[in-house]
Amino acid sequence: MARDHTHQVKEVARIAGVSVRTLHHYDEIGLLVPSSRTRAGHRSYTTDDLLRLQQILIRRELGMPLREIKRSLDDPAFDWRIALQRQRTQLAERAERTASMLRAVDAALAALPTEGETMKEMTPAQITDLFDGFDPSRHDAETHQRWGDADAYRESARRTSGYTRADWDRYKAEAHDIMSAAAQLLQAGAPTDGDEARAVAERHRLLIDRWFFPCSPVLHTGLADLYEGDVRFGQNLDTYGQGLATWLAAAIRANAGG
Repeated sequence: MARDHTHQVKEVARIAGVSVRTLHHYDEIGLLVPSSRTRAGHRSYTTDDLLRLQQILIRRELGMPLREIKRSLDDPAFDWRIALQRQRTQLAERAERTASMLRAVDAALAALPTEGETMKEMTPAQITDLFDGFDPSRHDAETHQRWGDADAYRESARRTSGYTRADWDRYKAEAHDIMSAAAQLLQAGAPTDGDEARAVAERHRLLIDRWFFPCSPVLHTGLADLYEGDVRFGQNLDTYGQGLATWLAAAIRANAGG
């Protein structure tokens, strides 16, 4: 690659948006060693060095530790073009998720009442928009730790790894229908051990069974504990109706009890 121009450490720090101290640290650990030095002993970076620094910053942004970055960049089989193409794909996917989540935030802002007004009634489509960009599979590991079935966890990871955005949209639509039905029963005062409540709980169990893993009644009650015990799950469910998380958890347990 070209080495027709070099850059001093302060210039590189300014261009890349990092501190001089960071560049010194990268030099000390062998992650980014300047290709040359001036007669006065100052670090001098070539175009190759700048491209390596870009790789370091991209990989840091993608969550890779410095030791792993150094190992991969020093690998004789490292290919700049392949690395950049792969990173472009990863960053594009992240950008799409971020854009979706921004739309979800905008949907929440639009739903908030202005001063002196009461909370607006949200349409089913608006409620669905609140969760645009949130991938349920990202919480699989935590769910596994909380209620644990190794086989179910692995099966969920296997299935969801192949899901497309369209798949997630279909899942959300089905889940929305079930939660809306549950919310209607809650508002009507339906008992959690009644036939209607058991039926909607069974629909929910079969949803999990179809989309994530074979969901036995025992595993379903484990999910019920999570819905009721974790404030984040509770808040999401309660967007359909205050107290829905507790109501649904009770209905799931009643359905599992026969």
